[in-house]
Amino acid sequence: MSTGSTQPFRPAGTAGAAATTRASQIALVGGGNAVLVYNSSASTAFFRLGGATGLTATLNDTPVPPGGRMLVGGGPFVSYAAVLLSAGSGTVYFTLGDGDTY
Repeated sequence: MSTGSTQPFRPAGTAGAAATTRASQIALVGGGNAVLVYNSSASTAFFRLGGATGLTATLNDTPVPPGGRMLVGGGPFVSYAAVLLSAGSGTVYFTLGDGDTY
């Protein structure tokens, strides 16, 4: 691959987290070095990625606006996500895969 080239995101598996104003954790499925986060709720979601259980999210973690999505590099050891919403409840989806453009 040449310098500066981009690779389309190739999904490997998706897990949906039932999110509320209380932090919850979910095990990710599939594999890859990138995570696509999609917030289908009506509130801002805050998430954190990690490689072990016991992960928690706070209002100081990475935000994703309602209806928004974010592609982040996770590395090969990311296997869990923690998420919470600023208000209400909804689903936040985490898709593992490879690539750097969505």
